[in-house]
Amino acid sequence: MKPFKNVTLLLPVMDETYSLTETVETIINTCDKADLAEFIILMCERTSPDSRAVAQELVERYGKDYSIYIHDQTLPFVGGAMREGFILAKGSHVVLMSSDLETDPNVIKDFIRLAKEHPDHIITASRWREGGGFEGYNKIKLVCNLIFERVIALFYFVDLTDITYAFRIFPSALMKRIKWEELKHPLFLETALKPLRLGVKFIEIPAHWSARTEGVSQNSFFENFKYFRTAWHNRFLIRDKILRKKKKKDAENC
Repeated sequence: MKPFKNVTLLLPVMDETYSLTETVETIINTCDKADLAEFIILMCERTSPDSRAVAQELVERYGKDYSIYIHDQTLPFVGGAMREGFILAKGSHVVLMSSDLETDPNVIKDFIRLAKEHPDHIITASRWREGGGFEGYNKIKLVCNLIFERVIALFYFVDLTDITYAFRIFPSALMKRIKWEELKHPLFLETALKPLRLGVKFIEIPAHWSARTEGVSQNSFFENFKYFRTAWHNRFLIRDKILRKKKKKDAENC
């Protein structure tokens, strides 16, 4: 696996404005510029005009120094946006996160530090580790999340505590090689399960989750039950079904 060089940050945007700005500016202010390859702001037809305006302001203010640009997705839904982001990523590593501050941008510097030490690992945030936690999380969803995390960890024979939390840094080469299937929120779970099936090692670090203060979540409570289907499907996939077939040119360069 290649060493850490820099990171691509994927930021899906639907109706975020000030939280998008705070996310980008926090990362810029807490991370070494040399470690940041680019920010890709992922948008779709449903992205609000206000969000587009804020994203354009960030491009104009920081784009030249930090390579911030907007990408209009062609695949549908948030999972489709992220899948396109994986392909577009120019950094040696890529971060999966949100732009609504439910994923704390202050954690990015810790992701980068650990990715430099373990470039072939996936560094993932956990709200259940000591030092992490939840603020403003629905109590029923909290109990359901805890049960689901324990069941999936047992099903996959791992000691991870927060497999569903979509806040991770990955080797970009790995993400480009995997044959992703999900287009909606279950993709976030898939980004943990397929690497686990490939034997990729994970490192968990604590992170604090706070409920968004603007916009509306695009993931309904009942949508979460689709995660069970994703967990079952990926548990029994063989390696050849997980990875893309190498092109002849790539094979010759190996």
